[in-house]
Amino acid sequence: MILHSQIIGEGTPFIILHGFLGSGDNWKTLASQFADEGYQVHLVDQRNHGRSFHESNFGYELMADDVLAYLQHHKIEQCILLGHSMGGKTAMQFAVDHPTMVSKLLVADIAPKAYPQHHQDILKALSSLDFTEISSRGEADKVLSAYIPEMGTRQFLLKNLYWKEKGKLGLRINLPVLSEKVDEVGKALPKDSFFDRPTLFLRGEKSGYIEQMDELLIKKHFPKAEIATVSKAGHWLHAENPSEFYQIVTKFL
Repeated sequence: MILHSQIIGEGTPFIILHGFLGSGDNWKTLASQFADEGYQVHLVDQRNHGRSFHESNFGYELMADDVLAYLQHHKIEQCILLGHSMGGKTAMQFAVDHPTMVSKLLVADIAPKAYPQHHQDILKALSSLDFTEISSRGEADKVLSAYIPEMGTRQFLLKNLYWKEKGKLGLRINLPVLSEKVDEVGKALPKDSFFDRPTLFLRGEKSGYIEQMDELLIKKHFPKAEIATVSKAGHWLHAENPSEFYQIVTKFL
């Protein structure tokens, strides 16, 4: 099965992989800007997310294989590859597995290390949505607010809602599998992983996902890596400071 995508523009293939519980839609504004610079931007929905297929198996090697199948389907021999958070882990795994297919690698606010599981509240909140009783996004937001006080996080999660049929909402994500396999999201890149091509790690100034002590590990796996900080931004750095994110990325490219 081939991952769903939105393709914007013409030129050098530029693949973007979203984070956990996200979709390619999260990147449409920046994708249009990259397309104006002469890139063919592929906003890819990873398995169990967005409009892509639902599958009971879930992990980074599988998701890297999904990217390979996608590139082969679209006859792309080499690309620029950018991934955020979970998508960054997928992008790292793919670059390590298929180094000649990635001209430049960009990783947004995630390191190659292991992370403790920290999505329990969000998954619990999403699991509490009863679509036999909820008939609007406003009602869904009210349910989520009991678990998640931050409006921005709720708005991000509510992008997963869609109309399954007239008057009936549903979630695009495969919530049962993502809840069951959530420990896979935090796993580290394998110890012998190595990618010796231009690489950029971007971290949010207010985010703790990439710490100073992680730089040695990054350089071990990615010896040509540069590390840049996006100011006034947390983990969703591409959404919180898109102009600076765009400037840093285009300068690197």
